[in-house]
Amino acid sequence: MRILYGVVGEGMGHATRSRVVIEHLLGRGHELRIVVSGHAHRFLVDRLRGEPRVAIEEIHGLTLSYEDNEVDLGESLLHNLEEAPRGLLRNIQVYRKVAEDGFAPELVVSDFESWAYFYGVNHRIPVVSIDNMQILDRCQHGLEVTDWKSFDFRLAKLAVKVKLPGAYHYLVTSFFFPPVRKRRTTLVPPILRPEILAARREPGEHVVVYQSVKSNQALLPMIAELEVPVRVYGRGAADATPRRPPDGRERARGGGVTFRPFSETGFVEDLRTARAVIAGGGFSLMSEAVHLRVPMLSVPIEGQYEQELNARYLEKLGYGRFATALDPATIRRFLADTAACTGALEAYEPADNSMALDCVDELVARVARGEPPPVRLQSASMGGYQDDATTDS
Repeated sequence: MRILYGVVGEGMGHATRSRVVIEHLLGRGHELRIVVSGHAHRFLVDRLRGEPRVAIEEIHGLTLSYEDNEVDLGESLLHNLEEAPRGLLRNIQVYRKVAEDGFAPELVVSDFESWAYFYGVNHRIPVVSIDNMQILDRCQHGLEVTDWKSFDFRLAKLAVKVKLPGAYHYLVTSFFFPPVRKRRTTLVPPILRPEILAARREPGEHVVVYQSVKSNQALLPMIAELEVPVRVYGRGAADATPRRPPDGRERARGGGVTFRPFSETGFVEDLRTARAVIAGGGFSLMSEAVHLRVPMLSVPIEGQYEQELNARYLEKLGYGRFATALDPATIRRFLADTAACTGALEAYEPADNSMALDCVDELVARVARGEPPPVRLQSASMGGYQDDATTDS
């Protein structure tokens, strides 16, 4: 089958998940055209280099700017407005290329990406959504994790709802499983990169800190005060990393603080052997920590409600702790609770990608047979369904 696959470029979690699904589809003999924006473009080009049945097109996508662990709405709006003319021209060029080069996709898959979705809608091609974001709108959430009256929750829910409306089916990845409230929705465990699936947990003494927001400089002095070894990854760490000495050893700052350069292998090794991890509320790292049973202190980026929802479920399940801001006392309380978090994580049953990929195969087969959108899938799934779903959208 010919498949058009769209990957949003804001946040690398979408790219790492899509890489797994794309490699699976290629292994099944399908032909793919990928449209992707941002840093995810380079990642997928590097990962899929040499694959004969795939072509990758770079498109323009919206980006967010941050300041002190908060979305800077003004700067984000200004930057996107400045880039809009060039971005629109680029996307039109790619649209024409895909439409006119004879590829003729039979199915569209979107990981929260709008370009491919609109292409599918305009050409009346079934669209399958594969992401973690749709859990905001397509599941029921109790007041213990979110105040349903809150403006932030309702706004985030609406934004997700209008992103990919009327898809053929929604495959939602999650480490928590609230009741599904809408039809054509399947919950499955997180889709994890092979490096995480191959890792084995061996708890050590160090704490991994992942800083996804470059401007969150308040975090660095705080962790220097901790009386445990700390290994820092992320944008701020990349800037702070000193030049490596001639013998290749990494320097440490702040006593027990070591700034790590980017390395996928090194990060997985540090994560699997960590006592705990301190990071934002991004789904990808959080699901990896849960899978490896590493306690996590989550500090979501302010203004990204999906991250807060992830963090609240993390705390509800006992897998970690949620904080709106960091201070030394909060970090020390978390480190004192890591044993309790580890105990709760023992109840989590890690899963490989077979369940999610079986569902992908079923959806591809149903589209190939020309079947109408399935209310439920026959493949093994988690989370269940509700017969009295409120809507079929």
